[in-house]
Amino acid sequence: MIDVLLLCDDLWHPAEVIELGIKPLMNLYNFTVIKTAKDILTPEMIAKYPVIICCKGNAVNSSNSSPWFEEGVTEVCPKEFEEYVRKGGGFLSLHSGNTSKEGDAYTDFTGNYFVGHPPRCTVDVKITASHPIVDTVRDFTVRDEHYNIKLTAPDAAIFIKTYSESGGEQIGGYTRNMGKGRLCVLTPGHTLSVWQQEDFKQLLCNAINWCAGII
Repeated sequence: MIDVLLLCDDLWHPAEVIELGIKPLMNLYNFTVIKTAKDILTPEMIAKYPVIICCKGNAVNSSNSSPWFEEGVTEVCPKEFEEYVRKGGGFLSLHSGNTSKEGDAYTDFTGNYFVGHPPRCTVDVKITASHPIVDTVRDFTVRDEHYNIKLTAPDAAIFIKTYSESGGEQIGGYTRNMGKGRLCVLTPGHTLSVWQQEDFKQLLCNAINWCAGII
């Protein structure tokens, strides 16, 4: 099984959703779930994992909204994540992982910043380009937070767009090749019902496998 380091838990995105969401996948992947990443992660630790999933904004955890990334204090900040990917690691920035602000170091790393979202609504997730991540995935519809992100990476290969009445057309997924490694961004995933949707589960598995370099 692939070892996956999963980072989650912030004020608006409690870890419980993610932990329940990954339960059906535990026979496929060996997840290590970290909530308070600030004082746990080191460059040596993350190097042991072929894939990292970040479902977490820049907050220590759900009960402490102080910044997770703090130069001179936090050992793994976005620049360390980028070094990890460039050396051959795989990184999936999922839903709340994409809530950084314009000009933030995490924005420089992933290639997008968060603009906002309308109230939870019906969101159509549609494949717009061929990619190994969506080879076995169909278009699907979920009730979710419809994220609006601004793309800053000129090399992003967009393969999913999302649509809603209140949010219009938005970027739903893209990939970047960085050095020897791979980065994927997916914006759906706020509610447990999304994680339990069969096509989303397939999308997640494919994204993990692509980040790991096996598809």
